[in-house]
Amino acid sequence: MSGHRSLDGQVVVVTGAARGVGALLARKLSARGATLALVGLEPAELAAVAASLHGPAHHWHADVTDHEAMARVADEVKDRFGKVDVVVANAGVATGGPFMGSDPVAWRRVIEVNLIGGAVTGRAFLPALMASRGYFLQIASLAAITPAPMMTAYCASKSGVEAFAHSLRAEVGHKGVRVGVGYLSWTDTDMVRGADQEDIMRELRARLPWPSNKTYPLGPAVDRIAAGIERRSAHVYGQWWLRGMQSFRGGLPAVIGTVGRREMRRFGDRVDGLRVGLVGAGGAADEKARAAR
Repeated sequence: MSGHRSLDGQVVVVTGAARGVGALLARKLSARGATLALVGLEPAELAAVAASLHGPAHHWHADVTDHEAMARVADEVKDRFGKVDVVVANAGVATGGPFMGSDPVAWRRVIEVNLIGGAVTGRAFLPALMASRGYFLQIASLAAITPAPMMTAYCASKSGVEAFAHSLRAEVGHKGVRVGVGYLSWTDTDMVRGADQEDIMRELRARLPWPSNKTYPLGPAVDRIAAGIERRSAHVYGQWWLRGMQSFRGGLPAVIGTVGRREMRRFGDRVDGLRVGLVGAGGAADEKARAAR
């Protein structure tokens, strides 16, 4: 972990900035003096977030899975603000339900946005981060630490971005670029509220062991992420207890496997035919953007 660094005058890129974690993080970083470059699929919402910030900001409409679009955004951000100091790869979508009956298009899209999108974001902005000796923060999840039934796409994508960020850190550290991984448990966002609209998904989450069965307020989690960005931390934890999970994560797949079998047996035929698309307002925005192409 590096020392505290002022964000005053730093240029910070946040993907998935139209709502939830991304929007509130932009507000908190702006309040700390940062200049914000907001990236997402919802121009009106991005414009509203930009207008609400304390300092300089601009927004770009782009799909994080589109390399050409993100390369253009990276060039335009540097042209507009002169540099890039921090990039937060936050854009993400989710789906749920049993894998065997899952919508293959929605399942694949979770991998594309969460994993490929993080890599495309990193590829686009790494030249600027090398020039500034900057910081790349990849937002992962408790799902990277703890596998869970009915969440195959999300867990696979978040495990993937965690591994991607760890590998990237080893590659670019000698160039002066720091790389961090941000972990969040269930946090009060449109995505989590959307998942909770499915009775089985809500019940399954409620039966998880404490403290992973709670929904946590957004503000304190984003405060922790903002503090991690100031420190350019290798690991950032949105909830206090997530740090401790790292100590015994090796045994978690066996525990989840045993508990998961019990829970899936308890749900029985109720899961048959459950087919969940992308959840929440962010998922709807992604589907709308793809349909408009």
